[in-house]
Amino acid sequence: MVETTTGGEPDDGAAEVLDRPLPDGVRRRVVQIVSDGFGGLTVAELPVQLRQYARFAPNRRAKFAGNAMAAALETDPLFRQRIAEKLREAQSELTGALDSGSPPPAADPLDVAAAAYVLRPPGWVKLVTAAGEEALRADAERADEETRAELDRLREELAEARGQTRTETERLRTELESAKKEAESLHRKLRGALSDVKRGEAAVRKLRGEMESVRGEGQAHVSAAESEARRLKARLSEVEATLEATRRAAREGRSVEDMRVRLLLDTVLDAAQGLRRELALPPVSVRPAETVDAVEPGRMTPKDIAARALSENDPAILDQLLALPQAHLVVDGYNVTKTGYPQMPLEKQRLRLLGQLSQLAAQTGAEVTCVFDGAELAAPVLLAPPRGVRVLFSKPGVTADELIRQLVRAEPPGRPVIVVSTDREVADGVAKAGARPVASAVLLKRFSRG
Repeated sequence: MVETTTGGEPDDGAAEVLDRPLPDGVRRRVVQIVSDGFGGLTVAELPVQLRQYARFAPNRRAKFAGNAMAAALETDPLFRQRIAEKLREAQSELTGALDSGSPPPAADPLDVAAAAYVLRPPGWVKLVTAAGEEALRADAERADEETRAELDRLREELAEARGQTRTETERLRTELESAKKEAESLHRKLRGALSDVKRGEAAVRKLRGEMESVRGEGQAHVSAAESEARRLKARLSEVEATLEATRRAAREGRSVEDMRVRLLLDTVLDAAQGLRRELALPPVSVRPAETVDAVEPGRMTPKDIAARALSENDPAILDQLLALPQAHLVVDGYNVTKTGYPQMPLEKQRLRLLGQLSQLAAQTGAEVTCVFDGAELAAPVLLAPPRGVRVLFSKPGVTADELIRQLVRAEPPGRPVIVVSTDREVADGVAKAGARPVASAVLLKRFSRG
């Protein structure tokens, strides 16, 4: 490839051609030279493909138009000549040295090669090639130094790691020995505990045997006492018969028989007193008249108790329900807010209700779940639930009523579940599932009470 100057005269360096790609370092410096000289040219002086970058800053121009500027510099001699003029103005000393054929020894080889590539003095290909080789040697030396430094660092890290490994090994060996000793101690304690358990089991078996023996003796005593009671009853019957005969004899005036009957009666009375002491029966505390069901003066009848029942609209009934053990309050959120304060935006309705429910949860200690209908939302709600209140939104295609019924069905049978909603369908459904429905107005009254 042969290039010519603007005057039509062959350029001394135009006949020289690079037989290899432009080194990366030289190319970057060439693009920077073109970018710096770019701003001093008018739009008409720029090649057509570069005019769109005329208003770019130098650094941004070098970043986005680097390939285009390098191609234009190579293919457009006039553009290269204009850039060369700008370079001579900016770096007169370097360009003058290149034009004289003696580049300054202290100059950066990449700067020299880039300037030579733009100016194209005689021997510029050698300068570019030498700069590329110098850059490669510098990169190789730098890479070698970095590799040696990395190798030294890795050796140091390896030595450090080996030291740490030895230290960690010693520590683990010490811990293992300690663990073995502790395990042996625990084994000894376990054997002692097993021995204690066996002794305890033997003592329990002994106590059970003694208990069975005492129970048997007690049953024997009870059987003997029952037999003695039956014998005494029979004897008492005999005595009563004898007494009746004595009475008849007394009426007939037989005094000897009276003495014999009195003696026998005293014997029976003494035997009865002995039987009372033997049986140790407690004194009678309940009289037969007290077993008859009736209303005593000052006591409440069932009719009085029914008259004291709370109304369905009394907020005190909610307090009674929440006082039950492990009570769970499930609230139909929008049903309550649209009953109490429908004029407020939905977001403020939710915040007001959740704040009131948080206070109620703190007062009662009950579990509280508030359900909102997800169909009302245009986007996910960013909401931090207050303390003590679980906040749920129904999924797409699922209503809040169905979510409430799912919550009720999830609870175990027998747990007190209170559902707050004015929706009759919801109330009937949860009532069939075992929950207690409460109207939204009752909850609002409870909030207003504080």
